[in-house]
Amino acid sequence: MLNDADVSGGTRSPVVLHTTDAARAVLIELEPGQELGEHEVKEHAFVVVVEGTVQVEAGGESLEASEGMLLQFEPEERHAVSSHDGARILLVLAPWPGPGHYRGGDERLAG
Repeated sequence: MLNDADVSGGTRSPVVLHTTDAARAVLIELEPGQELGEHEVKEHAFVVVVEGTVQVEAGGESLEASEGMLLQFEPEERHAVSSHDGARILLVLAPWPGPGHYRGGDERLAG
């Protein structure tokens, strides 16, 4: 199912597969040369490489992660993910939304 889901449009069209208070699962297609630039989230982030290979930078280190690898980032840990040849990744954010996330508190802060 993860290999067959339509995520055309690359990072501009992620597909939310599941959302509960416990977690949110999002499928993201990185087209060749695309990246999720350096960023952070309020939740624990788990990234599974479903297809292809990604380059990950975090904490001043970089590594290449191939199909089947699981990566974990702490809340507010800055990281970047890119792919030279294209990849499909599953992102799980937990809990959803995390403490301090604009959706977890006062909606007026969102904007």
